[in-house]
Amino acid sequence: MSSESAGGAAVIGVVVPVPEPWAQLLVDWRSKVGDPQATLVPPHVTLLPPTEIAAADRPAVAEHLAGVARAHPPFPMHLAGTGTFRPVSDVVFVAVARGIGDCELIAGDVRTGPLDRPLAYPYHPHVTVAHDVATDMLELAYTGLADLSAEFQVDRFTEFEQTPNGAWAIAREYPLTGPPR
Repeated sequence: MSSESAGGAAVIGVVVPVPEPWAQLLVDWRSKVGDPQATLVPPHVTLLPPTEIAAADRPAVAEHLAGVARAHPPFPMHLAGTGTFRPVSDVVFVAVARGIGDCELIAGDVRTGPLDRPLAYPYHPHVTVAHDVATDMLELAYTGLADLSAEFQVDRFTEFEQTPNGAWAIAREYPLTGPPR
C-alpha cells in the first residue's frame, strides 16, 4: 500500500523502531489514554519526521539512507521514565536515557542530501506515548510509565511510508554497519 498521489509523491518517515516486548506495551498505553494514533503509528524514536518526497527521488533517498546506515555502528538504547513538551505541545513521551547522541548523529546525517529539511522544533529523541489527548490522560501516561525501563540494541533504522488511511507501513530497513566508535 502506498500514499503516492497523482503527482507521484509519498510521505515517508525514518525511525528507530522500539522492539517487543516494549512496543506492544507502549501501543497498549497509547490506546489506554485515548490517543487516536495508537494503532496507526508504531512506537519509535523519530530520525526524520513525516516528509513528502517525489516518486522520482525514491532511488536517491534509498541510496542516501543506505549510505547513512553504513556510516553508523549499532548502539545500545535505554528508554527510561517519562517527560512532556507541555505547555509548548500536549505530548507525553518516554525519554531516551542512553542513545541520545547516536540518534542525534544519525538524524543529522539522514536530514542531508535529498532529505535536507528544516525542523519545526529542535531535535529531541523520544518515544511519544500520548499526543493531543485530555489533560487527565496526559497525566495518566506521564505517571503510569514513569518507572518504565527498556534496554535494547539498535542495529537498524526503518523507513516508513504513510498509507492512504494514515497508518505507517515499513518501506525499507537499513542495517547499521559502521565501524565501532
